[in-house]
Formats: sequence, C-alpha cells, structure tokens
Amino acid sequence: MAFYKKSQLKSNGKWYPRSIVVGDPATTDEIADRLAAISTVSRGDTYNVLKNLSDVLKSFMKEGRSAKLDGVGTFYYTADATKQGVDTPEEVSAKQIVGVRVRFLPETSRTSSGKVGTRALVDDDIQWNDIATLDPALRGQGGGSTTTPGGNEEEPGEGETENPLE
Repeated sequence: MAFYKKSQLKSNGKWYPRSIVVGDPATTDEIADRLAAISTVSRGDTYNVLKNLSDVLKSFMKEGRSAKLDGVGTFYYTADATKQGVDTPEEVSAKQIVGVRVRFLPETSRTSSGKVGTRALVDDDIQWNDIATLDPALRGQGGGSTTTPGGNEEEPGEGETENPLE
C-alpha cells in the first residue's frame, strides 16, 4: 500500500496529492531475504550479489557506458558543469565539470501505438491511501520519515520522468 498526503502548491494555491514514504527504507538484508525466498539462490549469495552490484554498475558507467538491468531499468552518468559557459566549442573542457549524477530510467514497455504501456517498477494495482487516515502510531513506525526520499519538495506531477535517486 502506498501513501500520499494533501499538499498545497504555493504557485497556484491548488491542492494535490503528493506521494510520501513511510518508515525506513528496505535494507539490503531485507531485499536479499525476499529475493532468496522467491528464487533458488541462498540468502548469502543474493546478499553478496547485491553488495557488489554498485561496484559493477560504477565500473561500466566509468567506461562511458550505461548499465541496463532487465526488468529494472537503465543507470547512466550525467555531468554537472559550472554555471559559466564558454563562448566557443574549442574552449569546452573537462575542467568545467564540477559534479556527476547517476540518472535512472525505469524500464518501460510500449503498446503497438508507441505509448508507454508499463513501467517495470510500477505495480499495476497500487492502492493509494491518505496518510491522515493511518493510525498516528503506525505513521512513524520504524523511525523513518514521512517525506519524499531526499527531502525535496516536488511539484505535483514531478518525478514521473525524473531520477528518483537524486
């Protein structure tokens, strides 16, 4: 079950539902346990693969490649450049790069008309519940927050094509 809270947009004063996270993030141990339960791989083997996944993805992206995980999506680097651009292509250099971000595009499938049919990480039957209707004792269960990951305020409709890992 997923949760939303009622949020008023400052720019137009209108109210919208905003998705929120309840509780602590799923840990590597929990993910390994679930994967092991639905496969023939042991918990230890699953845990080891998950712990090493970031190093493997990082090594491919460092080579200038993207990394696509079937059923999950594609990870790739983007560069953040200084705010002061340069006047000519000849002046462009790596010295202008001040940061790197990891971008993520969830895997999608398309209908015959070319429209997005499904997104790999979006379940077809999400049940959305207003967080205000949840028992206050359960809202803080696990000591986690009730904000979006990263704590950023999003405009309604944002995040659908943006990187959830920023």
